[in-house]
Amino acid sequence: MFVPRKILEEKLRQILSEDIGQGDVTAAAIIPPCLTVKAEVIAKDEGVAAGIEETIVLAEYLGLKVKAEIADGDKIKNKQVLMEISGDAQTILSVERTLLNLLSRMSGIATKTRNLTEKLEKAGVKTRIAATRKSAPGLLYFDKKAVIVGSGDPHRLHLDDMILIKDNHLIIVGDVDEAVKRAKKNGSFTKKIEVEVTKAEDAVKAAKAGADIVMLDNFSPRQAKATSEMLRKSGFDDVLLEVSGGITGETLLDYAQAQVDIISMGDLTHSVKALDISLEIMKK
Repeated sequence: MFVPRKILEEKLRQILSEDIGQGDVTAAAIIPPCLTVKAEVIAKDEGVAAGIEETIVLAEYLGLKVKAEIADGDKIKNKQVLMEISGDAQTILSVERTLLNLLSRMSGIATKTRNLTEKLEKAGVKTRIAATRKSAPGLLYFDKKAVIVGSGDPHRLHLDDMILIKDNHLIIVGDVDEAVKRAKKNGSFTKKIEVEVTKAEDAVKAAKAGADIVMLDNFSPRQAKATSEMLRKSGFDDVLLEVSGGITGETLLDYAQAQVDIISMGDLTHSVKALDISLEIMKK
């Protein structure tokens, strides 16, 4: 993912401003102004690094100097120094928590995503891991980028990415055929159409109506495999099949072996286990 640096700086500035409020009263009260120090950012977990670029941009935006020892996507070892930051002491202390929160969260997401994708690769299946839109408000860009760093697919970034017809849409419209018909008539040719279904027969209906992707919601692995076979026998080999809902690392391979193309998992981003990363001022 790429955005111009100034836009990334603005995203980061907003997050930092929320934490700082009207100013860091602790740093102002006990730390002399214009004091220069050095600090190390140290991992206390093993995992996959993500958020390194954002950390560098945030630190440099505040006039600090950064020497990174690792890049996004690299494996992290326990007790490994990820980067060295130098500059104004008050500034480093004021940005510390925002910087670590972002780095820890993104690395946690990337680590979990990488672990799951490697599990699929070792099993020899081509099924892809994807995120969902179940992200923390204000952190969508960073959560999705962390999934990409972890070798996963971000899925939709925004509502304007593609047409995704879900259960509540169908309740209002009343029928899968009619919903897809309206989508094809009123949507742009540039937008793919995906339909979420809860029954195998509706998966076939969606494919016949012209959906590009069919999402099986809360299907068991056995149900997913039966639906996949039904679609293939009906000649819909080009329709991508996605499965979502309650899938865990323990059931991942069961779903992958059900011949689905995509496994989307909300807990990549909505239940993040952050990596333990700290910032320590170096003693003179």
